[in-house]
Amino acid sequence: MARGRCYDPRSLLRFTVEKGLRGMKRIHFVLGLVWLAVVVAAPVAAQTNVGVISEERVLRESAVGVHIRTRLAAIAKTVEDELAAIGEPIQKERDALSAETSTLTQDAVQQDPELMRRIGALNASAQQFEVERRVRQQELVQTERQAMRPVYEAMKEVLEQVVADRNVDVLVDRSNLVFASPAVDVSDDVIALLNERLSTVPVERVRLPREAAGEAQ
Repeated sequence: MARGRCYDPRSLLRFTVEKGLRGMKRIHFVLGLVWLAVVVAAPVAAQTNVGVISEERVLRESAVGVHIRTRLAAIAKTVEDELAAIGEPIQKERDALSAETSTLTQDAVQQDPELMRRIGALNASAQQFEVERRVRQQELVQTERQAMRPVYEAMKEVLEQVVADRNVDVLVDRSNLVFASPAVDVSDDVIALLNERLSTVPVERVRLPREAAGEAQ
């Protein structure tokens, strides 16, 4: 009997820590709005005052960024444990069937009604596990998006204030630059203001119906 695919629920935790956090970089659209506003408003003849921000650092070091990352990791661990509990009996039955059929021919397996019943049940369980895995993965994505919404709003106001206070005409992200002097980096200002305005946000796990599995593919 050919071995079926074995799913590792720990891969979902890696998804949260790595890709889930990379999803936070959707803050680019906020920076784009502020950048557009200051460029349009800047006098053509005036000297351009450039400011630099590291959004990755802001989200990594700000109080709200640390809070969201910690909560997402805890939720991801819960999801990992849930998937492990679902997957363990499936793996045990797969191992048992593999051992029992290792010396049998395919014809012999197909002629055994009980073995065929167990194989069919195992395949159904494995398919259901995949549905559960996809739904939980999408739940983590939606949880992160929901938690970040108030951060987007706060960041827009913070960036507007920093731009005004530092008389910045153009604000760019450090990841797009080869070099920028620390003197033009406003990340410290942004972190300080963001910490004043928003230190925590609700980070509650989003629950999706199992029909959402099709959309998560």
